[in-house]
Amino acid sequence: MPHRRNKEKFQQFTEFERGRIIGIREGGFFYHAIAARVQRNRIPRAIFQQDNARPHVTKTAREFCSALHMQNLPWSAYSPDMSHIEHVWDLIRQRLARDLSPAASKEKLLVRIKAIWNSLPQADIQNLFDTMPRHIAALSAARGGYTQC
Repeated sequence: MPHRRNKEKFQQFTEFERGRIIGIREGGFFYHAIAARVQRNRIPRAIFQQDNARPHVTKTAREFCSALHMQNLPWSAYSPDMSHIEHVWDLIRQRLARDLSPAASKEKLLVRIKAIWNSLPQADIQNLFDTMPRHIAALSAARGGYTQC
């Protein structure tokens, strides 16, 4: 019997104050679920930021953004350090590392991660947005290469 890969369906959709979205991450291609949330929450001028991985540039992904009138933020596939969601994940990792007792189960780890995620100060998130122009200018000057930002 051939082995079928059971894709873990993971979706993360986070909206912060003032209707800003910091990230959409999907592994199970839940475009319709994401679309429903965007429409239900009436998120104006939504921007889809993705890492140019092959699944994100498919016809389905392009049609998804087009149908919702979502702008696709161009992003260098070779500059993951420029993705603000990665910086947020680093903040979460740092806070997890402060807790010396290991999580007893995957479920308890997820509870901890969600608690940290929900407790991140809005000022930290705002700072990431405020530094975006400087990061993009540095990336442009480096012609998509490594930056010091």
